Amino acid sequence: MNAPTAMLPFADPGAGYRALQPEIDAAVARALASGWYILGAEGEAFEREFAEWLGLPRAVGCANGTDALMLILRGMGIGPGCTVATVSHTAVATVAAIEMAGATPLLLDIDPETYTMDADELAAVLEEPPPGLPPIRAAIPVHIYGQACDLGPMLEACRAADVRLIEDCAQAHGAAWQGQRLGTLGDAAAFSLYPTKNLGALGDGGILATADAELADRIAAIRQYGWKRRYISDMQGVNSRLDEIQAAILRVKLQHLDAQNARRQQIAAAYDAAIAGTGLTAPVRRPGCEHVFHLYVLRHPERDAIMAALKAQGIGTGIHYPMPVHEQPAYEGRVALGPADCDETSRAAREVFSLPMYPELTDEQVERVCTALRAL
Repeated sequence: MNAPTAMLPFADPGAGYRALQPEIDAAVARALASGWYILGAEGEAFEREFAEWLGLPRAVGCANGTDALMLILRGMGIGPGCTVATVSHTAVATVAAIEMAGATPLLLDIDPETYTMDADELAAVLEEPPPGLPPIRAAIPVHIYGQACDLGPMLEACRAADVRLIEDCAQAHGAAWQGQRLGTLGDAAAFSLYPTKNLGALGDGGILATADAELADRIAAIRQYGWKRRYISDMQGVNSRLDEIQAAILRVKLQHLDAQNARRQQIAAAYDAAIAGTGLTAPVRRPGCEHVFHLYVLRHPERDAIMAALKAQGIGTGIHYPMPVHEQPAYEGRVALGPADCDETSRAAREVFSLPMYPELTDEQVERVCTALRAL
């Protein structure tokens, strides 16, 4: 009898470490030997190198991607008495960050093909805000799955309404819109560095970026108790710092990010070919944009049956996300929704599922997934 085939995991952050182990181990040893473990040379170098890679003058490291969004809002003075528009089809972290800053979230619907914020609904609520809410002071479109939002009309609507546009790039490290890297188009951008991200630490981490030097300086102070002078708080702050060991690891991984994104795109192309004729439709790519496939997301009304069939073939899958934020117990009936009532969001949550997607997948493993897809 043949031995059962081991399950191919949906995600494998350990593979990212093993692929770069000598370089990462050397970086960790360097950080440990320095004797300085918080806000030191490694963190400063990573901020500088990330900003240069992104194409902005400033980046500020912090404890996680949720804090990155919160710190941007705090730095902009957006908090109590302000509304921030975002989407319900996102990791709950996006909405949590708005409430951490003391602001009121307004959840908008998505375009059903790209799963990104509905640009028309954003324009509508900026032109005629829903009654009973504080003024809308910011919008946070989420570049979900590695795909750019429809930024053109969003930027136009925000400028017309004097509203800040903050890019949530937690899943879009290296993606581009009209030839420009995501994270460089709005007033500021937040990136998660969670281990499974395209650029992931081996622990928690986050970074934010902006062309506004004054805003960056203010955020850098807020992330450490509001200090501009040690032990003296010039403003109310928090404790949200990226440690030196993670910064050293991220400096290594940043050097490989573009190549790893190219591998993700190669895997996505193989999956596209495999599902042709199966009744599944390849993820839509927004014209003129570069998708970096943090996730490869398919959609089908019989999702559970398809996931079960893939599992039987030893293929792990995931769902991103199984329950919209506005339907979760902590938020249901409490958060405001846009005029579309997030109907497309709710439909997508019942149908989307994700295939294994990480650059360390071997050609043989990719072919395993493709073979299982062709058998559906």
